[in-house]
Amino acid sequence: MAIFRTADILIPQNIDFTKWSVVACDQYTSEREYWEDVKNIVGNEPSTLNIIFPEVYLDDGDGEERINKINATMEEYIKNGLFKEYKDTFIYVKRTQPNGKTRHGLIGMLDLEEYDFSKGSESAVRATEGTIIERIPPRQRIRKNAPLEIPHILILIDDREKAVIEPLEKMTDKFEKVYDFDLMKNSGHIVGYNVNDSAKNTVLSAIEKLADKDAFNKKYGVEDTGVLMFAAGDGNHSLATAKTCWEEIKKGLSEAEIETHPARYALVELENIHDAALEFEPIQRVIFDTEPQKLLDAFVEHYNASYTDNGGQRIDYVYAGNEGSVYVTETDSNLPVGTLQKFLDKYLTENGGRIDYIHGNDVVKNLAKAENTIGFMVGAMEKNDLFTTVIKDGSLPRKTFSMGEAADKRFYLECKKIR
Repeated sequence: MAIFRTADILIPQNIDFTKWSVVACDQYTSEREYWEDVKNIVGNEPSTLNIIFPEVYLDDGDGEERINKINATMEEYIKNGLFKEYKDTFIYVKRTQPNGKTRHGLIGMLDLEEYDFSKGSESAVRATEGTIIERIPPRQRIRKNAPLEIPHILILIDDREKAVIEPLEKMTDKFEKVYDFDLMKNSGHIVGYNVNDSAKNTVLSAIEKLADKDAFNKKYGVEDTGVLMFAAGDGNHSLATAKTCWEEIKKGLSEAEIETHPARYALVELENIHDAALEFEPIQRVIFDTEPQKLLDAFVEHYNASYTDNGGQRIDYVYAGNEGSVYVTETDSNLPVGTLQKFLDKYLTENGGRIDYIHGNDVVKNLAKAENTIGFMVGAMEKNDLFTTVIKDGSLPRKTFSMGEAADKRFYLECKKIR
């Protein structure tokens, strides 16, 4: 059976889609004003804001109350007939970003039995970054009793021939348009089409070719390794949470029930890494509640780093109006972000402080104006290196790259029943 397949997809009807659709919960985690503004925009209208847990609120101490309200609201939306169910289908998505570029995706479901996020995995579906196990339980509590999933997971394929998603663009006149609206807060525009039966079969046939072992070995110059068909480009921890919940659920199921249970499959958006609009942006680090100069001195000492360009990995810093760069040559990490993260993990464990992962250098510089705060910035990795790196070296350091800026992230929109 296909690893990526059609799904029964729920889309709300007779609502204001701009108010319905909000950005991924793990964005703007140090910018509470963003989410307060979203709350004001939504008001009392139906919205995915009411059925997600923005991570900016995780430390507010009202987690259980929020989760109970999320589950109750999901049940209410279902009971009140908010959704139309599109059976056994794909949704073709065209997302015009704030920069004017349009990227293309395909909503379907992924078989969690074919996904393994553990280190060294050779499964067909893999994580691209190291999974932080401690981040799963809070998300697990949200998903555990939820009747719906609303994904912000973006799954990448390395489709150099552009045979899976791209041909759909010429078929849209034969598809039913299911939504077409502006995303809130100047985040661009999105259009979705219900893919017809003929196009579904074309997609599935093209995906199957990605599983060809000989072609895979030739493409990446490898042997004796599992075929990587699907890489989690965004939403790594959401997908890992879905997998963890599924492993618990299936313990009480018969073999027949395991085959058909809705929680076995995670709703995702598939994108081609070769989509011209898809750009990798770096994810930066800001450290709060720390002594910036002490931390910086420790970093330089740890790696015997230099403040002058010696051809090493460049890592920029900013705090209290000070900006500069350090250069590291004595490291076992291939990427500057890995060099930085290894040090920060050790330093924060021993010295305290709080880290956040930030999109946009301007945001880093603004946050780093605060007392006892320092920001670090690195360059972006080359997106065409992703599959080869994951195949040969395993998962990247966590928070290595972002698929676009924060406003480009996937917005919650489509839903699927998981109970």
